[in-house]
Amino acid sequence: MNKPLLSPINDYVFKRVFGEHLPVLADLLQAVLAMPVTEKDICVVSPIFAADKKDDKLSALDVKVDTREYGVIDVEIQLEYYDELWKRFQYYTARMYVDQIHSGQDYSQLTRAISIVIADFSFFTYDDAYHHRFRLFDEQNGVAYPGSIEINILEIPKRRGNNTKINRWLEFFAARTEDQFMQLAQNNVAMDQAWGVIKCMSADEKERAEAEAVEKARRDMVARLRSAELKGLLEGKKAGLEEGKKAGLEEGKKAGLEEGQQLIIGSMLAQDLTFEQISKLTRLPLDVVTSLAAKAKNLQ
Repeated sequence: MNKPLLSPINDYVFKRVFGEHLPVLADLLQAVLAMPVTEKDICVVSPIFAADKKDDKLSALDVKVDTREYGVIDVEIQLEYYDELWKRFQYYTARMYVDQIHSGQDYSQLTRAISIVIADFSFFTYDDAYHHRFRLFDEQNGVAYPGSIEINILEIPKRRGNNTKINRWLEFFAARTEDQFMQLAQNNVAMDQAWGVIKCMSADEKERAEAEAVEKARRDMVARLRSAELKGLLEGKKAGLEEGKKAGLEEGKKAGLEEGQQLIIGSMLAQDLTFEQISKLTRLPLDVVTSLAAKAKNLQ
């Protein structure tokens, strides 16, 4: 019996397909940003795959791109929703914008910073649009602020049967069978190339093992964080009195979650992960990671 095809929304598969094949990445960027981006315009700066980093399964969670005239662009897959996602998107997009210049350089070096989030769930319940594009603009006059930050959120579950380029890519990310991939690849050279990569990876035991290891690491992290949250709830229940019971639960939940996060971060530091890697893996802002790391050392 043939093994199932690898999914394009697996973090490892996504980065292999889009991080190493510029025509595929350019076609996706054209679809999302409605810009004439070509493979000659883009330079992928992460992820960088290294054979000697097999134990570092989730060191890079996105594909970061430098372009000649369209700005710096970050593309990522997001598989689960949590309350702090909005802040994380703002934080990392703003960080991309700021990190373009260093000490001694002037503001002329700054270009747009663009995030593209491909979500395997519905962010917005108030409409059925599968693409939301957030930019700074003058609300009264509808004028966009020039050269600033931009966040694009694409929702795979909201794809529908139209023939737009974005919708076709959402169909590609949702595809799981050979027939589905081949139907999409027939009319799009980039998708045909992407499908070829996925097909080869699915047949390669080493590539399949890498993809499965990344997915396992992601599931384990989600399980640990949920366990920490549950611990916080239980502690809140124990401490909660009838008077102000709700407040007690909330405080207990926060305390337990923070303690769980400290333990997880302490474990990651013991495995020689950097603060930046931990931040990307846990989806916590860098300043929160450093603060929790300091507390984690006190627990040791």
